[in-house]
Amino acid sequence: MDYEIRPVRDDEWPAVRELRLAALRDGAAPIAFLETYEQALERPDGFWQDRARGASHGTSARQFVAIAADGRWVGTVVALVEEAGTEDFFGRPVRERQAQLVGVYVRPEARGIGVTEALFEAAVAWARGLEGLRRVRLHVHEDNARAEGFYRKFGFALTGEAVPNPGDPSKSDREMVLAEPRDVPQ
Repeated sequence: MDYEIRPVRDDEWPAVRELRLAALRDGAAPIAFLETYEQALERPDGFWQDRARGASHGTSARQFVAIAADGRWVGTVVALVEEAGTEDFFGRPVRERQAQLVGVYVRPEARGIGVTEALFEAAVAWARGLEGLRRVRLHVHEDNARAEGFYRKFGFALTGEAVPNPGDPSKSDREMVLAEPRDVPQ
């Protein structure tokens, strides 16, 4: 695979913005993301600067990107740390320190060649390297069979927990947890 997998740097906010906007134009965006292209497009530069800065260092969030040999960003995943005793994005109590994987996107031309797996390996290795964090989870829309298939192949399993999808409460986002620790490069 000819892609570099690494965390974003705090000054790379224009590329963070461009990749997010590309993700929100993808055909799966309505069931994969909790914001629209129009909402993201309206955000000021300061939002994107803060987003890149916050995901480039520290222990609360990390955004990983896949970069092609020509410098083009082709994929991303974000690991957000949820602390025990807080509430998650859906308003449910967090019982143990855990990571939630969000914002998964790989451009169509880079799908099916190992980019998504490499991004997930990096995010899981980072999360599991944090003190006291062993649980890694994500949520998948009930109609997103392609994503769920990848998550299962990677080792995630449905927990039986689900929450109403914020954009369409008649549908659910199902929780998946990484079933077994994976041997991933540190």
